Amino acid sequence: MNAPDRPSWNDPELDALADGLRLAHARVTALPPQVRPQMTRHLLVITDLAKRDASLALRRLESFLSDLEER
Repeated sequence: MNAPDRPSWNDPELDALADGLRLAHARVTALPPQVRPQMTRHLLVITDLAKRDASLALRRLESFLSDLEER
C-alpha cells in the first residue's frame, strides 16, 4: 500500500487517491508529446475535483488510469 516515506491520512480512500495520483502523474509524463497535454489537462481536472469530492475523484481517477493502460 503506502511506502513508509509517504504520508498516511488514516483514511484508505485518501491514501488510494494519493497513490493513484502519483501513479497517474508518472504515467502521463511518459506519454508521447502529442497526447500529453490533453491527458495532463484531464488529470488536473481530477486533481482539482479531489479537493471537493474525494470519492468521485477516486472513481474518475480509476477510469483515467484504465484509459491510460489502453494507450
